[in-house]
Amino acid sequence: MINDSLDTPDFMKLIRQEKNARMRLKLLALLHFHEGKSRYQISDYLKVSRTSVNKWVSNYLSYGLDGLKDKKHIGRPAALTSEQLKQLSVFIKHRITSSEAEKLHGSEIQSYILESFGVSYEISNIYRIVERLGYAG
Repeated sequence: MINDSLDTPDFMKLIRQEKNARMRLKLLALLHFHEGKSRYQISDYLKVSRTSVNKWVSNYLSYGLDGLKDKKHIGRPAALTSEQLKQLSVFIKHRITSSEAEKLHGSEIQSYILESFGVSYEISNIYRIVERLGYAG
């Protein structure tokens, strides 16, 4: 590929070198943009929303290739603090090592969390928490 100017990167080379599929898609969109395709044509050809193409092109024009990098997704903050998780872990450990204890059920852990911390979890999330604490397996 022949660069139109010294400022335009070699998108084909970048696409071939890129391992991340999402980044390759963004670079491909920019290749088409530099070839004069409309954002509508690009979105139709790549089967992505025109909003995405607009955002990629705009970020590239404003910040260069660095503007294409995905931002870190931080997600929703945890409902239980690390201290509460430690307390929960102690509860679970005590219940499963107690000599008279029957099998501990997720619903019991769910009730303990609600009563102790005032936090309501779906049962599927209870099992994720238990696994994260190292008790599932």
